[in-house]
Amino acid sequence: MSQDTEHQYWYNMRTGAVEQGMQSPSADRVGPFATRDEAEHALEKLRANSAKWAAEEAEDDR
Repeated sequence: MSQDTEHQYWYNMRTGAVEQGMQSPSADRVGPFATRDEAEHALEKLRANSAKWAAEEAEDDR
């Protein structure tokens, strides 16, 4: 991403809030995301990625 961190968005896993810039400790946040909307859907993205990776790993185990 070409934006600096102050103009990117992060999802706070502890509070469920979207933050602009790195406001929370790194252990509590995921990102960065280019838009607030992307950050608001962070959990959906994480779940989708986890399911994809689990499927790929299961396929590799065959």
